[in-house]
Amino acid sequence: MSGERIEYREESDLLGTKRIPRTAYWGVQTLRAHENFAVSLVPLSNYALLISAMAMVKKACTLANMKLGDLKKEYGGAIVQACDEVIAGKFRDEFIVDMLQGGAGTSTNMNVNEVIASRANEILGNSRNSLAPVSANDHVNMSQSTNDVYPTAIKIAAIFNMRDLVGSLGNLAMALDDKAEEYKGLLKLGRTEMQDAVPITLGQEFSAWSSCIKRDILRIGLAIGVLDTHNIGATAIGTGLNADPEYIRLSEQYLREVTGQTGLKTAENLIDETQNADEFVHASGLLRVLATNLCKICGDLLLLSSGPIGGFHEITLPAMQPGSSIMPGKINPVIVEMMMQCAFQVLGHDATISHAAESGMLELNAYGPLLAYNLFQALKLLRNAIPIFTEKCVKGIKANKSGLDIVYDSVGLVTALVPIIGYSASSRIAKKALETSRSVRDLVLEEGLMTAEELDEALSPERMTRPGIAGHRHSDRIKARKAGAEPDGWQG
Repeated sequence: MSGERIEYREESDLLGTKRIPRTAYWGVQTLRAHENFAVSLVPLSNYALLISAMAMVKKACTLANMKLGDLKKEYGGAIVQACDEVIAGKFRDEFIVDMLQGGAGTSTNMNVNEVIASRANEILGNSRNSLAPVSANDHVNMSQSTNDVYPTAIKIAAIFNMRDLVGSLGNLAMALDDKAEEYKGLLKLGRTEMQDAVPITLGQEFSAWSSCIKRDILRIGLAIGVLDTHNIGATAIGTGLNADPEYIRLSEQYLREVTGQTGLKTAENLIDETQNADEFVHASGLLRVLATNLCKICGDLLLLSSGPIGGFHEITLPAMQPGSSIMPGKINPVIVEMMMQCAFQVLGHDATISHAAESGMLELNAYGPLLAYNLFQALKLLRNAIPIFTEKCVKGIKANKSGLDIVYDSVGLVTALVPIIGYSASSRIAKKALETSRSVRDLVLEEGLMTAEELDEALSPERMTRPGIAGHRHSDRIKARKAGAEPDGWQG
């Protein structure tokens, strides 16, 4: 409310004293980061899964420290309760640090440590902004470093996001399969290098797109497996300083229990896992492949729906909104364009992730915040856009028969006759068809190369859109007919 008086408290660190709102759960280190990094203006609070993942890591580490007897049960219990509340979605507005920050994610880690410690002290009967008895550094961050907690939390949050993405992709694949079945009998003109080619069914085109998306589902599943490895217990640089070996084993066990991700495992080489970010590059690269495939599918939809007069107009996309402020009646393919723009942006995020990963130096990659920001932005775009694309575009696509029927006027049909009348005759027919604008069928009948019945069989959608050797048998039958007898063993 405007004019409301804010009460402050003072909190100090090695750099001096700061005034902090009395109602805030966060403390002086969070405030310094908030003041230093007003860069992207995208706060940590925008990424609920990352916050929850950070709290899950803190809970697992706290349980391990309690089990070892290094942390008082009273303190540990309060920390665990505070973690559970954060995981459940409470205190989101308290996570105020910018996603882009210097310090390899230390500001994010301390924001989480301070909020959990403050809430733990409140649970123990103290004011929410008490600095004791539970300390953000000594207790919430016990046996930990930003350099093992932060990348582990990023991976856990990414796994949750990717599982959601797989669900969305599954729905898209099913929608494409439904269209493949619906239009399996509709013959259309195939095109290669934007020139007329042999026929294909509209259903077969949808089927190809579905198969492509299904491969992406498998790839994203592989990416989840790549991100299962973590470095909890590595502490600062992977040597495990201040971390009991038993703590490392216990934290792995509790991390699986807390997250529900049974595949999580401690890296064999914690130094490697702490300094190298190639697993993020791998995961992002598979998102890049998905984005590339989505661009291809969307580009095809734009071509096939172009028109309605001056384009292919073989399909009609759902009309979602007026397309022009000046041209009445114009409808644009806005959902397809939205999907393509999101895919383009994912490609950009991937390039940034690659640059950030290769720029790590010696024992640490300091650019974890940039890796996290771009990975989660890419995942957010895909998770938000794909369901819209599925529901508001793919499911509502309609076939336009008048646009599809041009296949019967195409010179490309002559390719189906090559095994029957030969390449030379087929070439002659194709050339004449182009010069006279007459149909292949009419010219073949005119020259007496085949009967109408034979043409119907040779140019049937079933024969032209499936593998087979019927053409050679058909050729033998025509030769035999002209000679006055059916060939031996002819089955029709």
